[in-house]
Amino acid sequence: MRTRSGSLYRSGGGGGETAMVGQKRKRSSLPPQYATAGDCCGGGGGRRKRLAGGGPDYLDELPDDLVLAVLSKLAASASSPSDLLSVHLTCKRLNGLGRHDMVFAKASPASLAVKAASWSEPVQRFLKLCADAGNLEACYILGMIRFYCLGNRSGGAALLARAAVGGHAAALYSLAVIQFNGSGGAKSDRDLRAGAALCARAAALGHVDALRELGHCLQDGYGVRRDPAEGRRFLVAANARELTLALAAAASHRPFAALPLAGGAGAGAIGCPLLSDFGWSLPEAEPHPANLFMADWWASRGVQATAKKPGLEAPAAATGDSDGGGELRLCSHVRCGRRETRRHEFRRCSVCGAANYCSRACQALDWKRAHKAQCVPMDRWLLAAGEAQ
Repeated sequence: MRTRSGSLYRSGGGGGETAMVGQKRKRSSLPPQYATAGDCCGGGGGRRKRLAGGGPDYLDELPDDLVLAVLSKLAASASSPSDLLSVHLTCKRLNGLGRHDMVFAKASPASLAVKAASWSEPVQRFLKLCADAGNLEACYILGMIRFYCLGNRSGGAALLARAAVGGHAAALYSLAVIQFNGSGGAKSDRDLRAGAALCARAAALGHVDALRELGHCLQDGYGVRRDPAEGRRFLVAANARELTLALAAAASHRPFAALPLAGGAGAGAIGCPLLSDFGWSLPEAEPHPANLFMADWWASRGVQATAKKPGLEAPAAATGDSDGGGELRLCSHVRCGRRETRRHEFRRCSVCGAANYCSRACQALDWKRAHKAQCVPMDRWLLAAGEAQ
């Protein structure tokens, strides 16, 4: 018989009648590392008590291989880091199996998209576990954070190289940028031919920025033999690839017929910067989580990448980090997040001298995104400075 509170009276013969009213639930005796997780597979936990009157706990009967397969599928489809963390808080068995290398190796890019505001040692340890398990995306994200944000050049470059060997297109392109700029070393450490080769490999995998960078290299003869026609072909391929990706992303939210043309859009419409060449006005693609992390990381530390308006100050103080102070500058493309590893590492805009870019791809994107309306020739800067005096 049950009371209103759910307590159970056992009915026995004679003096064997025992009351279970008011009996407190005993805590399971788990190790300290599992103090926050429930116990579904032993130790007298609450889950076993709740299932005592309703049947056996079938989770205990499943083999570990099957549970690992399920957890791997969950990790591959996780939409945020919390989806993986919630598994460890479920029970002792899932907490242990969730730490298997198979689960970390299958972690989705969305589950690895950590925020700069939540960066901590446990977050870095989580990314390191995923990278050690062979997750290429984790190798790339942690490598970029270590190389550009934490100042660990050798460790970051090693992780980027591991991801590049595995065929990660973004890691190949990032290593190409490092080779072009000689990042982490002296100016003499630049290797243009190696940068062009890495860029060609990333372009073969369909990386849009690599296609665009390789096109400009061929047009200018930068690290490769000059071939303007072939360079133009790569630039067209980059725009076509970008258009394909934008249409695929937009089609999941609205019908193809509803996508507006640039001619019919308002003057203040914001579209993908280079797709205007094809007459389209589509939302700009989201940057990679590693670039978002780096941009937020430096923004939280007061380092800005935007150039100041022309005619107000001298060009030396136009980018948040001045040359006179000896500080390092950010790439002026606000969605890049890369910062110089030595002074004067990034190339400047040849017209105004105020904007700095880590690559030609970032320069092309920022030109149509913002800098086209901000760029003012150097002589006008000097004229405005002379009139102010």
